[in-house]
Amino acid sequence: MQVSDGKAAEVAAEPTPVRRLRADQARRVADLLRHQLHAGAFDAGLPSEQELAAEFEASRNTVREALALLKDEGLIDRAPKVGTRVATRKYDHGLDALLGLQETFKDHGTVRNEVRVAMHVTAPAAVARRLHLAPGERVVYLERLRYLADIPLSLDLTYLVPDIGTELLGHDLEHTDIFVLLEQISGHSLGHADLALEAVPADPHTASTLDIPGGAPLLMLERLTHLDDGRPVDLEYIRLRGDRITMRGSLTRSTPEWKVL
Repeated sequence: MQVSDGKAAEVAAEPTPVRRLRADQARRVADLLRHQLHAGAFDAGLPSEQELAAEFEASRNTVREALALLKDEGLIDRAPKVGTRVATRKYDHGLDALLGLQETFKDHGTVRNEVRVAMHVTAPAAVARRLHLAPGERVVYLERLRYLADIPLSLDLTYLVPDIGTELLGHDLEHTDIFVLLEQISGHSLGHADLALEAVPADPHTASTLDIPGGAPLLMLERLTHLDDGRPVDLEYIRLRGDRITMRGSLTRSTPEWKVL
């Protein structure tokens, strides 16, 4: 079947370009720079605005706006005659392996736990259901403020099944990951965890505890950890500082349906 010249021209026509606001372009540049910052690409300082404008094919005003976004996030510092430098770098927290915080950051320094609460409580109904316990059963509740060196990184609220949790209370909770103790006490390896991750603003009390401004972004991680025999033993609600931690993972796509059919 032949296509008329008019139809051919219609098919070949380029889509009409959409006029993009400078704020949209600045956001794109900021996203690409943020990734490079986290990867350690600018230890000696960022390139000049002119060099960045050439790299991203953007105006200097767009680059300046992108850098302002990163400065507002606390990632860079800017000063006349000094240039633009990295202010802070986030720590990568992987989502590919079931590890405690101490195991995760072993190459970055020492993780220390300030144990704020360690006690038996009656399990709330929602907790009892998740841990496969009878209504009204007692569990061990822990609240820990966790530091990397002197930086508060997370506030962890943990519910543990009573038999393992009770024995765990007699161990060194200040310097040892709960995951390590769970395996030692139970005689089982950890198997898998169900988790949910969302962004939440820091309430005033949490903000004060983690030394961040009120309303600052937190990564809220809910994690239910099971032993290798499938038994749920550890339900955690972990508030992680969004300005210090980046969650990273590697995802694999299963065979798509169109290939199976």
